[in-house]
Amino acid sequence: MSEIIDVFEEMKRLLHGNGVSDEEILAAETELGLSFSDEYREYLKHYGIAAYRGHELTGITKSPRLNVVAVTKAEKEKNPDIPGNYYVIECTNIEEVVVWQSSEGKIYCSSPNLPAEELCESLSQYISK
Repeated sequence: MSEIIDVFEEMKRLLHGNGVSDEEILAAETELGLSFSDEYREYLKHYGIAAYRGHELTGITKSPRLNVVAVTKAEKEKNPDIPGNYYVIECTNIEEVVVWQSSEGKIYCSSPNLPAEELCESLSQYISK
């Protein structure tokens, strides 16, 4: 199994979906005009969407509140200085802080009208905190 799935599997009280197909992932990437990191793709394939310890990660789902495409588009409208290859992995709902992942896999956070700051090297690291 991959590192990201191993980290999720060790969590207690993990809530998740059933995973999505490669075609659904490609459609989301195409709509956003970017590529997801390999790690995020693996998460999507295995779970589709997940929640743990008070965190709700975006994914591929019918819920616009947690759909990576809908949320990323909405957050990029609010903060147009976000680089084009970033997509939202979590809206914290605390002081409008948004957590992003770049296509290369690094994790960033931003607040309205402020540049994104690097948080950690990977989604695996982020969810392990």
